[in-house]
Amino acid sequence: MSSKHSSTSKSATRFASDAVEELGWWRAHRLLILRRLSQLSVLSLFAIGPFLGLWLFKGNLSSSLFLDTVPLSDPLAILQVLMSGHWPELSLLLGAIIVVGIYALLGGRVFCSWVCPVNIITDLASWVRRTLSLPRTSEIPQNLRYYMLTLVLILPIFTGFTVWEWLNPVPVVYRALLFGASSGLWVLVVIFLLDTFVVERAWCSHLCPTGALFSLIGKVSPVKIAAVRADACNNCMDCFTVCPERQVLKPVLKKGSTQPFILNSDCTLCGRCIDVCAPRVFQYKNRFNSKYSNRIPLKVESKL
Repeated sequence: MSSKHSSTSKSATRFASDAVEELGWWRAHRLLILRRLSQLSVLSLFAIGPFLGLWLFKGNLSSSLFLDTVPLSDPLAILQVLMSGHWPELSLLLGAIIVVGIYALLGGRVFCSWVCPVNIITDLASWVRRTLSLPRTSEIPQNLRYYMLTLVLILPIFTGFTVWEWLNPVPVVYRALLFGASSGLWVLVVIFLLDTFVVERAWCSHLCPTGALFSLIGKVSPVKIAAVRADACNNCMDCFTVCPERQVLKPVLKKGSTQPFILNSDCTLCGRCIDVCAPRVFQYKNRFNSKYSNRIPLKVESKL
């Protein structure tokens, strides 16, 4: 058996074992656990209102009021209202502007990995695929989600309604958990089955219009993941295995690359590449830090 095949088998049976051995279990799973805590904490902040009467947040991720003062609104929901020919209340517009500002600063798709509850379902589907060693299926076009975003914004023009909000899985989760409205849960089942058995990472990486919008917002963000120690890469491919948007890794690991920052706004900033990398190639960095503007040639082969 060749060393390459042995490495592949090891990766399949003990994913990220090198990171666990080198860094310890906690450091190899730290950001994953923190993301779960973040997602559940956001949900809990909304839940303690109806369940405990402590109203830190009123509403849900589509539209809410923080401490009865600060409005927060889903920018995609507000855009749909505008496209339907209706003018939303000033507080809703202000809420959308605040949310856009937050995610433009932090990185647009940080919403997808650190806040969105659907991410738990899609990550579970990815884990099932990896555990069952299911073959990689043919990928659908990466930019399909932008066509979905366009469709979501066009439909209100012809219908006069925010059609997407009837199916949007994010408010479906919140309606089910906070108010017992379980009629839309079939959408989550479809997403899980689609991601597990049809197309890998189909929903978040290829179809979700919310992710498409936050990807556009995140283009200006200073917060990026950088391959600051790319010369230490040992080609284990664990980062490619776990990354929900593996295409964003190729430019920074390609032989001869002088750009350490993952500038592709499809990156969700989930940090799993940081977790599973034993040589500690990746870190969160400020893209405007000139310290990382140049780097030495890499050992990663051009076959990536």
